[in-house]
Amino acid sequence: VQLVESGGGLVQPGGSLRLSCAASGFTFSRSAMNWARQAPGKGLEWVSDIFSDGSTNYADSVKGRFTISRDNAKNTLYLQMNSLKPEDTAVYYCRKGLIRGQGTQVTVSS
Repeated sequence: VQLVESGGGLVQPGGSLRLSCAASGFTFSRSAMNWARQAPGKGLEWVSDIFSDGSTNYADSVKGRFTISRDNAKNTLYLQMNSLKPEDTAVYYCRKGLIRGQGTQVTVSS
């Protein structure tokens, strides 16, 4: 299993970012996937998941602002993040179960 995240960066409050996760080494289309994040000095927090049938779930803290999606043809997972807040600052991880990539840093600051 290999998961490689990209798309993080510095954005102002209210801005948007789209994270991507390139997956390999397993049958992506049949796998439930999720995003988690870790803010400085805090534990890992589940953000969202998507199942093979396309159904999704979101943490209350991001509901209505974040959208998880997948492109099975490209073996890629996405997280569209809108209306970003400073409290969204964290390292974001793509996960298959508890297996995660190296993460991508998202910083929301003016």
